[in-house]
Amino acid sequence: MRYFVSRHPGAEQWMREQGIQWDIHVAHLEDFAQLRAGDIVMGTLPINQAAEVCARGAQYLHLSLCVPSQWRGRELTSDQLRQMGASLQAFEIRASG
Repeated sequence: MRYFVSRHPGAEQWMREQGIQWDIHVAHLEDFAQLRAGDIVMGTLPINQAAEVCARGAQYLHLSLCVPSQWRGRELTSDQLRQMGASLQAFEIRASG
């Protein structure tokens, strides 16, 4: 399964414009037990949640961008995401303790 995790309409629009597809879209990933090895989770998760995704054998693709401080806390459009160099980057994260 391919999960897209975001509550932001601009991020959803950006993903669609990139031709990226998913099976399930949720605002927040709350049920990690549903994840299986081989699943793909895309979005911007807190690091502890990204580690949980990876611990379950799923792949984590982070929606990465450089947001200027004056734009933080705002809803961003897909055009603004493009301007900030948005991309999906694969990360393997594991907790050490």
